[in-house]
Amino acid sequence: MSTVGAPKRDARTLRRWRQYLADERAEAAVYRDLASRRHGEEREILLSLAEAEGRHAAHWEELLGIDVGLPLRGDLRTRVLAWLARHFGSVFVLALVQRAEARSPYADDADATEAMAADERIHGEVVRGLATRGRARLSGTFRAAVFGANDGLVSNLSLVLGISAGGAANRTVLLAGVAGLLAGALSMGAGEYVSVRSQRELLEASTPDPEARSAVGQLDVDANELALVYRARGMDAAQAEAHAGEVMNGLALEPAEDLADEHEAIGTGLGAATSSFLFFASGAVIPVLPFLLGLTGGSALLVAGVLVGLALLGTGAVVGLLSGGPPLRRALRQLGIGAAAAAITYGLGTLFGTTTG
Repeated sequence: MSTVGAPKRDARTLRRWRQYLADERAEAAVYRDLASRRHGEEREILLSLAEAEGRHAAHWEELLGIDVGLPLRGDLRTRVLAWLARHFGSVFVLALVQRAEARSPYADDADATEAMAADERIHGEVVRGLATRGRARLSGTFRAAVFGANDGLVSNLSLVLGISAGGAANRTVLLAGVAGLLAGALSMGAGEYVSVRSQRELLEASTPDPEARSAVGQLDVDANELALVYRARGMDAAQAEAHAGEVMNGLALEPAEDLADEHEAIGTGLGAATSSFLFFASGAVIPVLPFLLGLTGGSALLVAGVLVGLALLGTGAVVGLLSGGPPLRRALRQLGIGAAAAAITYGLGTLFGTTTG
C-alpha cells in the first residue's frame, strides 16, 4: 500500500521509470565507450560522468523495486550515440552528447530529484568543455574544409547558372565549370596556406625567447629589468615586482608561456591548404556533374541545383552538430545563402544575355 507523498505506481509511471533507467544505463555506456578512446584527464572525466549516470540509474532502480522488470533498450537517440561512441569516439559524438544532456526531462519530472536535474545541466557543461577541446584540435583544418566545400558549391553553381542563363552552349558551360573548379581550388589552397602560415608566424614571434630565460640567473639582484618583462606581458606594476622578486629568489619559475594550444587550434599551413583545395574541388565538381554525365539545358541545371542543395544541407548540419547548435537550422541557413547567391547570379546572367542578344 502506498504511503502519503510516495509517487504513484501505475503502469504508465512504471514504464516511464523503466525507460529512464534504460537511458541512464545507455548513457553511462556511451561515456565508458568514449573514455576507452581517451587517456589522461579526459578519460577520468568521462569515467566520472559514467559513474554519475550510474547514480541516476540507481535512483530509478530504487523507485522501481520489485517492478524493475526486464531491461529495456535506451531510446533511439542514445543507442545511436552508443554506436557512434564505440566506432568513432570523435568530437561529433561529444557534440551530440552535449545536445542530449541539454534535453534532459528531469527538471520537469517530479519523480526525479533536484540534484539529478542539476547534474544533467552540469554534465552538459562538462561535455561542452570536452567538445571544445576537440573542436580546438580540428578547428583550423575543419574551418578550411567547410569553407572550401561551401565556396566550391556556391561559387561554381553560380558560375554555371550565370553562364547558362546568358545563353552559352553546353560545352562552354562545362568548360567554365571545370575552369572555375581548378582556379577556385588553387586559389583557396594558396590563400589558406598563406593565412595559416602568417598566423603561426605571428604566434611564434610572440613566444618568449628561451635564451632570455637562461639570462635570469645572471641578472643583478638589486638592479634589473625583470619586472618590466612581466609588466609588458600584462601584469600591473605591483604584481610584476612581486613575481620578479620570487623568480630572483628561486621561489617561482619564470612562466614559460606555451602557445601549443593556439598553434593546434590554427592548424598547419599545409594541412589547411590541402583540405581547402580538396574540399573546394569536391564541392565545385557537384554543379558540373550533370554536364559531365551528358545532361543539357534546364535538366542539367535542375539536377545541379538539387545536388548542391543537398550538399549544402549536409555541410550546414555538420557545422551545427560541431558547434552544438540546431543542425536543421544551420542546414537551412546554408541552403538559403547558397540559393540566394545562385538566384542572383542566374538573374544577372539572364539580364546580360537578353541585353547582348
